[in-house]
Amino acid sequence: MTTGRMSQEALLESIERDEIDTVILAITDMQGRLQGKRIDGRFFASEFLEGSGEGCGYVLASDVDMRTVDGFALTSWERGYGDLAFVPDFSTVRSVPWHEATAVVFADVRTIDGAGVTVSPRQILQRQVERLDERGWVGFTGTELEFLVFTDTYEAAWNAGYRDLTPVNQYNVDYSILGTSRVEPLLGRIRRSMRGAGMEVESLKGECNLGQHEIAFRYAPLVDKCDEHGLFKLGAKEIAAQEGYSLTFMAKFNEREGNSCHIHLSLRDRAGEPVFSGDGPYGFSPVFEHFLAGQIAYAREMSLWLAPNVNSYKRFVEGSFAPTALVWGIDNRTCAFRVVGHGSSVRVECRIPGGDVNPYLAEAALVAAGLRGIEESLPLASPFTGNAYTADAPRVPTTLREAARLFDSSAVAREAFGDDVVDHYVHAARVEIAAFDAAVTDWERFRGFERL
Repeated sequence: MTTGRMSQEALLESIERDEIDTVILAITDMQGRLQGKRIDGRFFASEFLEGSGEGCGYVLASDVDMRTVDGFALTSWERGYGDLAFVPDFSTVRSVPWHEATAVVFADVRTIDGAGVTVSPRQILQRQVERLDERGWVGFTGTELEFLVFTDTYEAAWNAGYRDLTPVNQYNVDYSILGTSRVEPLLGRIRRSMRGAGMEVESLKGECNLGQHEIAFRYAPLVDKCDEHGLFKLGAKEIAAQEGYSLTFMAKFNEREGNSCHIHLSLRDRAGEPVFSGDGPYGFSPVFEHFLAGQIAYAREMSLWLAPNVNSYKRFVEGSFAPTALVWGIDNRTCAFRVVGHGSSVRVECRIPGGDVNPYLAEAALVAAGLRGIEESLPLASPFTGNAYTADAPRVPTTLREAARLFDSSAVAREAFGDDVVDHYVHAARVEIAAFDAAVTDWERFRGFERL
């Protein structure tokens, strides 16, 4: 068993020996955040092996501020904001080394009567995993998350209105060993902590924006990797806070380079053999050609789940390493879809998502679009060479409003996820858009306070 991963039996033994006295029971909300409860270890051992926890249904029907928003079918004032059941998935138990005597267990969301909650991000991805399984395939993914680190605490950053923060690096430290050394005490602790939580750390490197860094982890099956993704984001923030720093995964913090979340995706059959490699051009199989063609063809319709926030769309700037054109290329970082690897390792890297993405939803969108490409036997265009920012090709949507409209009208999304799921997330997007439209920004004050 990987260090940091625990079986149900090992968890119970650790609780009995008082090595674990706190169990975090966590679900993932619409924004991709871990939500749940800290449960006393002995109470968990006595009550949760066959049972579940409960939590207010609004955790899957609210905005980032946790406001009780009207218009969701899942729950409302009229329905009394009742509980949902958080059912532990004991295949997900992990140590949480950055907290004393703590473990985490991911949960699936059900109604109190035991029915599935279709709008739960983890369940949405599980449904797409089942669709792959029907074809005898298993999906594997790796998510590469970038983040900005500041010497300010979270409290100081809040009190400053997130203005004039001090990044841990004052210049571009992309690939710089010296630049990463400046913040290695923090980043080293994050890496070692994530390894202690059962993640296989690959590497760390600096990035382009001031104080920007990236830690990469080894690929894993889809749901498992998304669980890791959420735990890493939570843990990185918590460790930063413990060390007196703050860090952000928001897609576009300032006018410089944004935070990306490049998603690598590949398929294997039940025997573990790669599905994407073959004898076709570039070493592709026909399955890969159709799968990639589907991802490209339906990326605009799926963009709400690839770029889920108002801020997400400010990252798509020409010449910024964030894509704008929906084309694919061989090891071409200007394309929305970059094919990397050789032979059995060939895979597609989707470069559209930012660090704010909900990984379960993004992976579900990419799988659904790829499967639609297979179902329709979509042909794959030739790879784009050169600067894709100048390509004569469809573009990534430029606003959340456009993305929500495309998702709402997408027959592919409604067939893959269901009307209830599409309606739920379109409503969430409209809530976010309305909140943004009502906000008065610093940009407006600086331009208008004196001069208008």
